[in-house]
Amino acid sequence: MPRQFFVGGNFKMNPISRGQKATIISTLNSADLDSATEVVIAPPSLYLIPLRDIVRKEIQVSAQNCYFKDSGAFTGEISPAQLVDAKIPYVILGHSERRSLFHETSEFVAQKTKAALSSTLKVILCVGETLQEREAGQTASVVEKQLQAVVDVLQESDWSGIVIAYEPVWAIGTGKVATSAQAQEAHADIRKFLAQAVSSATAENTRIIYGGSVTAANCKELSTQLDVDGFLVGGASLKPEFVDIINAKRQ
Repeated sequence: MPRQFFVGGNFKMNPISRGQKATIISTLNSADLDSATEVVIAPPSLYLIPLRDIVRKEIQVSAQNCYFKDSGAFTGEISPAQLVDAKIPYVILGHSERRSLFHETSEFVAQKTKAALSSTLKVILCVGETLQEREAGQTASVVEKQLQAVVDVLQESDWSGIVIAYEPVWAIGTGKVATSAQAQEAHADIRKFLAQAVSSATAENTRIIYGGSVTAANCKELSTQLDVDGFLVGGASLKPEFVDIINAKRQ
């Protein structure tokens, strides 16, 4: 079975006024979207439920982060159980901004991934290397180390709930984009690693999406690569061109 194309929109902590929220959702609700593509949007947690209630049912809503405990004295955190109770199906974990700015280790990301999956959330698991690591030829080893921490705490069956987002750190919000060949190489390496570390079936079935300055101008070429199963979009997800990215696979 071919892997279903997946496009996620990560709104990050960008401000969304009532008017902007209405415009973004109105654009998505009225757009002619490729029904073969799974679409998920990830607004700041303040807007999760309001957007869930007004966006068209074909578009799912994701949290941008969660903790690994279901409850307790963890001020400022949001739990997997709370997201499930709010009927939020997805969560983004391991984003490079969480790793670099908030010092989340791969082991901590793995712990959160296990907790999210155990609560029946689906996970968009982010991995990727810095520019220094890429220039040193360490892309594959860095990404494999990030993934190995997750492999170590999961069962093979858990991987059906994971979408891997390969996001080279040097391409996030910089305007620099991995070439289609670079993206394909990294995605193929991830698939090869999954085959060795988990199983060939997991490698074949797991969707691996690309993130890093994806726009309407570059999404078509990226989408033609064999192992690129979609995108995790940042800034462009707040613009009308997000519709074009969602429709990247449409002929």
